[in-house]
Amino acid sequence: MKSMIRDISLAPQGHDKINWVKNFMPVLGTINEEFSKSKPFAGKKMVITMHLEAKTAYLGLVFKNAGAEVVVTGSNPLSTQDDVAAALVEDGVTVFAWYDCTNEEYDVFLNKALDTKPDMIVDDGGDLVSLLHSKRAELAANIIGGSEETTTGVIRLKALEAEGKLKFPMIAANDAYCKYLFDNRYGTGQSTWDGIMRTTNLVIAGKNVVIAGYGWCGKGAAMRAKGLGASVIITEIDPVKAIEAVFDGFRVMPMQEAAKVGDIFLTLTGCNDIIRKEHFAVMKNGAMMANAGHFDVEINKVELNEVSISTRSVRKNIEEFVQSDNRKLYLLAEGRLVNLAAGDGHPAEIMDLSFAVQFFSALHILNNHKNMGAHVCLMPNEINQKIAAIKLASLGLSIDELSVAQSSYLSQS
Repeated sequence: MKSMIRDISLAPQGHDKINWVKNFMPVLGTINEEFSKSKPFAGKKMVITMHLEAKTAYLGLVFKNAGAEVVVTGSNPLSTQDDVAAALVEDGVTVFAWYDCTNEEYDVFLNKALDTKPDMIVDDGGDLVSLLHSKRAELAANIIGGSEETTTGVIRLKALEAEGKLKFPMIAANDAYCKYLFDNRYGTGQSTWDGIMRTTNLVIAGKNVVIAGYGWCGKGAAMRAKGLGASVIITEIDPVKAIEAVFDGFRVMPMQEAAKVGDIFLTLTGCNDIIRKEHFAVMKNGAMMANAGHFDVEINKVELNEVSISTRSVRKNIEEFVQSDNRKLYLLAEGRLVNLAAGDGHPAEIMDLSFAVQFFSALHILNNHKNMGAHVCLMPNEINQKIAAIKLASLGLSIDELSVAQSSYLSQS
């Protein structure tokens, strides 16, 4: 099937980007070297629906080199990089994606990818799996399984499983140690502020930063904001996480109170309507809002438009909303994932671990799907250990090993 991309002439720039990240993704490099020889995915068609930038492209090429017929589509309208998409097409990967696609085009791309009748899938956010189960269920019988990258996607998968509707095994790659401990904390922590700072060109130090949600992503974003000199406020619904935030040195309060003092608001909850009209009503003039949750539902854009007397774009990825009292509120990157819509996403070294999890999740399903059933599964921990060991070796680091006597002692205790 013919690819649908913006401009094939952009491919040289895309190749440069992919070649750059390869230098900093040694785990994927090791995987590529090993499995390009044995080609375990030979004869399998794989659809990858993820943020289509250089690191994702490298994962797609590793799967291709391991024998898979690879189809890639984007998982967010603003995160596809057209030059990377073009480079993938030149490298023999089928791509259905372009930057700033409409909602209708986004649906077309997902359906085109499914039209290829995949055997396996790699999803990010759950849109592909949702479409498969709601409107393309006839294809499910051909799929042996897949994996999911995000917290949001895993929540959607577990809901399907609880309803008895999940039709094939899915590994919650997001819940693997080598994913969430690094990707969600250090990846999100750095990339969200990278997107915010390059978009606004403003200092973070001295500002009141409100972080909505103190999960692993929220912890990373709060840690980085503190390091940049901000005064950090956490809003939460979970009392345990709230106490953790207090013990980590942050202020905790309801959003209604935080809205009055915040300079920058960042949502990372995976839930909708975190910032609403009652919050817009008390925000300071010049307050900025950004989202790092998967969907653009955490900041209520409908209500923001309703309470504003005028709107305009004041800078790329910054929209100004003027209130009836002439206060100006700013929304970054349309309330979409700010680290990808206004930046390049997580650092390559972080995605090296996350995408190694994706590769080994797919390999585990390939070898074990007949015994897994239609469940949301965890990746076996020995694979986490293997990935971490490869990463340590790539950094020139080594760790202690148990002696025979120590192993015997532990086994008896």
